[in-house]
Parts: sequence; C-alpha cells; structure tokens
Amino acid sequence: MTDYQSDLLRTLSDRGYIHQITDSAALDKLAQSQVVPGYVGFDATAASLHVGNLVSVMLLRRLQQAGHKPIVLLGGGTTKVGDPSGKDEVRKLLDTDGINANIASIRRIFERFLTFGDGPTDAIMVNNADWLDKLGYIDLLRDVGRHFTINRMLTFDSVKLRLDREQPLTFLEFNYMILQAYDFMELSRRAGCRLQMGGSDQWGNIVNGIELSRRVDATELYGVTTPLITRADGQKMGKSVSGAIWLHEDQLSHYDYWQFWRNTDDRDVGRFMRLFTDLPLDEIARYEALEGSEINAAKVALANAATELCRGKEAAMAAAETARKTFEEGVAGADLPRVSVAGSIEILDALVALGFVGSRGEGKRKIAEGAVKVDDEAISAADLSIAVSGETKISLGKKRHGLLVSA
Repeated sequence: MTDYQSDLLRTLSDRGYIHQITDSAALDKLAQSQVVPGYVGFDATAASLHVGNLVSVMLLRRLQQAGHKPIVLLGGGTTKVGDPSGKDEVRKLLDTDGINANIASIRRIFERFLTFGDGPTDAIMVNNADWLDKLGYIDLLRDVGRHFTINRMLTFDSVKLRLDREQPLTFLEFNYMILQAYDFMELSRRAGCRLQMGGSDQWGNIVNGIELSRRVDATELYGVTTPLITRADGQKMGKSVSGAIWLHEDQLSHYDYWQFWRNTDDRDVGRFMRLFTDLPLDEIARYEALEGSEINAAKVALANAATELCRGKEAAMAAAETARKTFEEGVAGADLPRVSVAGSIEILDALVALGFVGSRGEGKRKIAEGAVKVDDEAISAADLSIAVSGETKISLGKKRHGLLVSA
C-alpha cells in the first residue's frame, strides 16, 4: 500500500476506494497544500440514485471530511446523450421535463451526505445543462473536437465493449466522452476544480478531460477511480432479487433498505463498513475479527450505520427494532412493508406488491422452491387467493417479511 501523506489519499486508500490515480504523487502533494475542489458526475436517468451509485456519493463525503470541496455535477445536459460506459445497449433517452424532474428528486439525497454552503469546503451543486445547452455544434467540433482522435476513442473500454459484442453504438453516445471531458475543463474554469472521481468505467472519460484541459488551458487536473464494487457472490452492487436498492424512501422502505445491509455476505461486512459507513477503522477491525454467529452483530452494526447515513437515525432505529421483533419475538414490527387489500388478493400479486419479486413468473419459481409462507405456513399453490381480514403475514425465505392489511 502506498504511503500517502495527505489526509485525503490516506483515507481513500485505507478505506478501499482507490483503483487508479492519474498522478498520485502530484495529487498527494496538492491535497497537502490547498483545498482541492473535486467533482463526481451523476446523470439523471431516474428519480433516485441506488446503492450502486453510493460509492461515488461516499467519495464526495470523504473529500469533504478530509477538508476539501465537493462538487456535485448533475447531468442535465449529458443525460440527453447517454453514457455508453458499462452499457450493452442504447439507453432510452428522456425529454427535458423528465430529466429536470429527476434532478429535483435526486438533489435531496446529497443533502444527507454533504454539507452545502458558501464556505471554502462547503459542497456545491451544478448542472452541466448550464453550459452544454449553450454550445454551438460547429463551435464544439472546431474548438474541442479537434483535440480528440477517432483512433484513441476506439481504444476505450466503453466503446470496445459495444463493438466487440456487435451492439449498436450511436454517434450521439460516441460524443459523450467529449462532453464529459468538456465538463471537467469547464468546472476547472468556473470553480477551480482540480479533481474528478468516479467508478473504474469512467477512467477513459476522466483522462480525456485531463488531456483536454492540459492542451487548451495548460491546467493540470487529476483523476481517481474506484474499483468495481461487487459482492462476494460476484453480483454487481446495488441490485437485489427484486430490483434496485433505491436510496429514496419513497421507492424503497426504510426496513427494506436496512435489511439489504443486514443480509450482507459474511465476507463483505468489513469492506462494506469501510466504504459505506463512518465507523472508525479500529472498530471495523474488531467486527472483522468476529466469527461464527457473532458476525451477525457486525451485520446489524453495518445496517444501522449505513441506514442512518442515508435515511436518518430514527429510520435506522425503527428498522432495527422491526427486525428484532420479527426475528426474535416472532411478531410483526411496525416498519415491515405493508400492502392494503380490499377483500382478497392472489399470492403472486401480493409478492409483487410487497416488492419481494419482480414478476409473477419469479413468484411462481419461489413458491415452487418452497420459499413462500403465509402466516408462517409454507404454500405450494401458485394460484392461491388470500382473503385478508386484519393482517396476514407473507414471508419469502427467512429474512423477508411483509403484511397484507385489510382496507
């Protein structure tokens, strides 16, 4: 492990965020001598970010904790184009109204993780539509496009992946890396930004921005990428059997968010504590030393800390209490997901409504596996109709529980 001198790179290294750095020695020296404004970009493709985006949010939090200035860049402009990085196919394009609605929704997530204001290390939020929407196409081609060669662009993984798989890569998407490079240069000019951070799939885009700023403005910029965050079972971070783990509570309940972290694989607990909580490293080391059933205490600590950061302390405490009552006392906690039912409902529809499965077909498979229970009794009939009077408990496996409540 590199012996960094700055609090910023030492923290990022110790907690497992660093995959690549463009010039680690120079960035380390810069972070010791001044406040470094750094940004991460987030395109507004949905009304909420999900856990897969969380490592990038935490990068900005670590930047601020180390005494530097976070810049949240919301992609009101680039969302109109679509980032091909890590994508196998063309993404559906949103209209301006849809993008703006998503931006308004996403903004409040960052207020939980960052301190905004006018101070030297206070976070700011910017929208790249402010400058990208004003660019003239011919001017962009002449002033910026001439600094990019097709030969070089074809070497980047985001392009090679699609070409190797013979998936369409539109000319619109092909221009995304130019726009992102322009963003970095523009933020350098407007806000003194010196650092761009992001996932490993953004390396090529970040390098493009650094090279563009060097050629046009003779400014030295830097980049840091994180490793691809996968779970021990190889699955991509941020997904579950029933879909994305959303950061917004109106798209995923506090309990389900807490339970996602509680269900972490034993092998991931320490790593996720370092990445996704503010727990001190020495405390994390003590949790990592636990063995056997004691590891469950570490999982609860992870769930509490991660949920408190994203949803607040009250939400974390309520979810933890619901879990305790459900699993230790066998009673239905107040924070369990609930669906109101007038009369009766088919079990497959109930599983979908509770968010336990993504489709009726998946529900059929879970029933066939013997994983579904109604009031703690295993069922085998996928066409079961449940008459709801009062409360009916639905369970999927040992860890997912919800209630059908009579309307």
